[in-house]
Amino acid sequence: MKARILVIEDEPAINNLLCMNLEVTGYQTVSYLDGNDASEGIAWDHEFQCALVDIMLPGKDGYTLLPELNHYGIPVIFLTARADITSKVKGLKEGAEDYIVKPFEMLEVMVRLEKVLERHGNLQEQIQINNITIDTISHTVTRNGEEIYLKPMEYNCLMMFVRNPNKALTREQLLAGLWGVEFEGETRTVDAHVGRIRKKLGWQNRIKTIPRIGYRLEVEF
Repeated sequence: MKARILVIEDEPAINNLLCMNLEVTGYQTVSYLDGNDASEGIAWDHEFQCALVDIMLPGKDGYTLLPELNHYGIPVIFLTARADITSKVKGLKEGAEDYIVKPFEMLEVMVRLEKVLERHGNLQEQIQINNITIDTISHTVTRNGEEIYLKPMEYNCLMMFVRNPNKALTREQLLAGLWGVEFEGETRTVDAHVGRIRKKLGWQNRIKTIPRIGYRLEVEF
């Protein structure tokens, strides 16, 4: 069963961006642009595994919605332009699982979301992209039901693309994501990983080379 994610964000462009990226990686989404509408909605539909919530909303704000969401056992990640430490401490002390300041990278949102889902035993188990199925629990990848062996670093590289669909990633970003630090080695290391992923998954035309930048995984919404 797909994990359901609640998105409460009053900026339509950000709301749509979050929902599209979540849905392409296998989540179901329900979204609201207004705090009052969200409050009414969760009163009758509250089977969500996590909520991404802006603080500054028309109607009820994120802080007001937080106890309502917690009442139904819905973990909350605040996504907000409020970068001051007082707001952050308030959000976390009152029960938010995490606090992300805008502007944010979708990769960071996806990784933090997965951590919250994992803590609550709700991690999205499978991601489907056409005939490729990624099992995030066993770290296995299959094509039409047949397992494709990926080395650990190849799997991690694949997941960086999956968490950032239709976004150009530089070789430096990929290296930093794979090793967790600023990597000083050759960027050709990334080219080798990407080449093997393309060949094994048959994604020669899906992972595009972006000249002088890096690579982009193209996924249809």
